[in-house]
This record gives sequence, C-alpha cells and structure tokens, in this order.
Amino acid sequence: MTSPVHLEGNLKVNYGQYTDAGAKPDNEDCLGIRIPEGETLATKGISVVIADGVSAADAGKEASEICVQGFLNDYYSTPDTWQVKTAVHRVVSSINRWLYSEGQRFTDERKGFISAMCAMVIKSHTVHIFHVGDTRVYRLRNGDLEQLTKDHTTWGSGKKAYLARAMGLDIHLEVDYWHGDAQEDDLYLLTTDGVHDYLKRREIGTLLEEDTEDLDRICRHLAETAAQHESPDNLSAQLLRIESLPTHTRKEFCDELSRLTFPPDLQPGQKLDGYEVISLLDTSPRSQLYHVRDIDTGRELVMKTPSRNYEDDPAYIERFVTEEWIGKRINDLHLVKVIDKRQTPNFLFYLMEKVEGRNIEEWITANPKPDVNKVVDIIDQSVHGIRSMHRRETLHQDLKPANIMIEPDGNAKIVDFGSTFIAGINEIRIPLERGPKLGTMRYSAPEYKLGHRPTTRSDLFSLGVIAYAMLTGDQHPYGEGYEESWTVNEFSKLNYTPAAKHNPLVTSWIDGALKKAVAINPAHRHDAMSEFVTDLRRPNPDYIDPADMPLLERNPVLFWQILTGVVFLVWLLTLLLK
Repeated sequence: MTSPVHLEGNLKVNYGQYTDAGAKPDNEDCLGIRIPEGETLATKGISVVIADGVSAADAGKEASEICVQGFLNDYYSTPDTWQVKTAVHRVVSSINRWLYSEGQRFTDERKGFISAMCAMVIKSHTVHIFHVGDTRVYRLRNGDLEQLTKDHTTWGSGKKAYLARAMGLDIHLEVDYWHGDAQEDDLYLLTTDGVHDYLKRREIGTLLEEDTEDLDRICRHLAETAAQHESPDNLSAQLLRIESLPTHTRKEFCDELSRLTFPPDLQPGQKLDGYEVISLLDTSPRSQLYHVRDIDTGRELVMKTPSRNYEDDPAYIERFVTEEWIGKRINDLHLVKVIDKRQTPNFLFYLMEKVEGRNIEEWITANPKPDVNKVVDIIDQSVHGIRSMHRRETLHQDLKPANIMIEPDGNAKIVDFGSTFIAGINEIRIPLERGPKLGTMRYSAPEYKLGHRPTTRSDLFSLGVIAYAMLTGDQHPYGEGYEESWTVNEFSKLNYTPAAKHNPLVTSWIDGALKKAVAINPAHRHDAMSEFVTDLRRPNPDYIDPADMPLLERNPVLFWQILTGVVFLVWLLTLLLK
C-alpha cells in the first residue's frame, strides 16, 4: 500500500561515539543513538542522546541510563502524527517526573536521581535539539564551529559551578529547544562537561576537521585530549555527520505516488482486488464511495476510490493516501474505522466500516423541531471523536453535517478524513506544494479564508455552526453574508443572529455557548471543546438572560409578594364559599 511517509527516501548519516570513566572510578555518563528503518525513519527520524549523571547525586549513573534508554524507547512509541517537539517534550517530562519521584527516596543532601541531558532528532530536513543541564551540542558547518546549547549552571562559592537545571532536580522542568535546517556534511558533536570544559574551542574545531571517516576515532581523540588536559571527570563524546538528505525529484516523488492505478468507475457486480461492488453510495468531483462485499469473507464494507479527474495531480494523490494512513492511527467509537486490506492491492482505494443510519444533513431535514437535549448529545459525541484527533495533533478541517453520521442506536460517527492536517506529516518535506485545505466554506472558520494558521479552535467553530444548524433548521449564525466574506473588514461587519429567533426552545445560555463557539476571532472562542459541551449542558451564569431565570431567583421579593397574594385570594375564596 502506498504511504505518504514512504515517499521521502532515506536520510543517511555516519556516526561515532566514545565514553570512558576517565579519572573517576565509575562512569556515570551514558549515550546512545537510534537509526530506524522504513516508515519510522520518515515519521520519527534519527535520534541521538547523551546524559551525564550528577556525581554528587546518589544515583547519578542510574539517572543517566534512564534518560538515554527511556528516551530512545519512549520517543519511538509516541504517535506518528505528533510533531517532534510535542513528542520529545512529552517523553522528557515523563522521564523527569519518574526521576524526581524516585529521588524522593533519598535525603535532600544525597539528591537522588539527577542527570544533565541533550537529545537531538533529525527528521526530514530539520534538526531538533532539546537540552537541560551542562551537556553540549556543537555544529561544524563549512569550517565554522558553533555551540548550539547554553549551559544551565550557576556559580557558587569557591568558583564552583552548580547545575541550575537538570533531569530529576525538580518536578517542574524547563527544557531548551532549538531547531534549524539540516545540510549535507554538517557535523554535530555532543559532549559531557568532562570533555568540553577541558578543551578550547579551537582545539575542538581542529580535532573535528581531522581527515578521517572514522568518527569513533575522533570521539576517542577528543576524550583523550581532554584527559591530557587533566580533566577529572568522565569523558564522553558523540559525532554525527549528515551524509545525505532526502532528495527525491518531483518526478521520482510522483512516480512513487502513482505506483497504484486509479480504479475505473465501478458498476454493481464488478470485482476489484478481492471486493465485489454492491452499489454506488455517493459520488463527487473528488471521489466515489461504493458499498462492497469481501468476496472471501462476505463482510460488507465501504470502498473509497479517487476521482480520475486527479490522476495527474500528485498533491491530490498524497492527500488521498494520507486519509487511509491517519484513519488507521486514530481509534475512537465516534470516528469511522478504516479497515486493512486482506491482499496487496493493484488499485488505489481504501476501505472503511459500513456505517448505517443517516448523516446530520438528513437528520436536520427529518427533525425541523428537534429535541434540544438530543442535539446537545450528538454534539457531545462528535466532540469525543474530534478530541481523539486533536490528541494526535491532527485537525479535521472539514466538519459539516454531511460528514457526521447518526447510527440507529443514536451513536454519532465522523466519517471523512479528506482534509485533515497532521502535524507530524507536515514536518516531512516533499518536492511539491501540498494540496490546499479542502474545508466547506459554509462551516469553515474565518482563519482559513484569511490565510491564518488553523488550530483546534477552528474545528470548534465548525462544530458550533453544525450545532446551530441542527437547532435552527439549517440556518447559519451569520446568515448568507458569511460565505461572501473574505477579508477582516467584511468579517467584522457580520453579526451573530441568536438561535432563539429561529427556535424559541433555545435558551439564552445555550445561545451564549453557541455564540462563543462561533466567534469570528479565534481568541474569543472556548479554550477547549469540552468547555463548549459543558456550557451546552449546564447553564453558564455569564450567558443567562434574566428573563430565562425563575422568578424566585430573578426577583425574590416580587415572587413572595405574588405568592402571598395568591394565598390570600385562596383564603378569601374559601371564606366566601362557606
């Protein structure tokens, strides 16, 4: 199966490393490197990590080993959809919490599990560096040696340096982050303080420019030179040279994408790669949906095929391939399941579970006077599905009534991934401009039209418009003028129309929640989708119109006056009837 992450070619490096106890009886440094293969090389990249256990801590050696081993294992276990920065920060924070927790078993004087650490990830054409403590990263480029990290040390009495930041030192960890473009022949050096504190910058540069491909030898030479300069510490160094970057030409990239043939228009009874077509479910200028049966198992599924209008459009093909890729990586009750093919395909298509029921577009037509609680329940379920995508750093970008199904049991399920933005995939450079975001203008947030970067609040806007449409019989919160607006000035002239004007059953506090969710300015929307659902389910005092409040709460004096009057009248009538 074609995959968007196989298309980049191989990143190639040469590396070497060396570590020695030096003048100390024990070596508390630790270092490691991982160069994965195949898809993982493209989605996660190459990682290098070095750690220097604090000798004053009782478990410095264990701490450095945990930093290196934990990082190399856990980083590659994070979702492929995450960008490098997100994945590394999550991993490093987790390791730090564990070290700090274990360190609490020691007395304050013995300090426990503490280590300095540098981690470097090379993914696609970008180098990412994460640093805490006094380990260092240098880069040699075109004869210019540059230190890319800054030591986190503070000076105490007797001109002795102490770590101001380190892994395991505090539950709250601040990690320095740097990233930059990678270039072929760049040479990266990672060292512990036992090496770089006893070598002058000029010496390091001279040693790095030795005419040898044996990077292990250069690392050893750096350590031995530091030892000759009377370094009293452990000695560790790592070198990594970028030999080649992914350099697919546009033609190579397009040829790889086009390995599979676009299917022809299919008719009931036709067979394709082990599946028999039962019926055509839907067709659009961009794709076709077929109800199919697995010939061997009899299982009924939905097959999505690309439109032949785009056979020569590599950006379209890459996006189509990505739909299947992301669908297999996010599993949620409220997201349609993408199904693995049982045999190697000859044609380009993917399979989904068959979802029974009707979409929200059809539901709106069938429910002109909807139950408000039912609408809130459907939106709540949709939020669960979208949040599963957001936790994978993936934006849906095309939420609309036609893309959300309501099953017979009332379960809401989002059924389309055609316009998703995936942070981790977006980091991978390809030799063409990726296709435009394909959201439907009526439901898309203003930032798409304005060319601003979308966020999770952009999906919130779309879901807010859907909720409004469900409650009002397919009305739009800003009317017909919304689709005609393209500039900041045009958007600023739009006014929100209260949903209650279309549906008197909509309370002021539900209207307030809707108005906030679909605010033109993203900063004025809810911080999280869960807040939107909470505001729909529970009256938010900020949105309540006094007219909607019970009289007892709105005007307790008047309430008791009326109640007293009613009681008096009842008493009076009782007397008159005797």
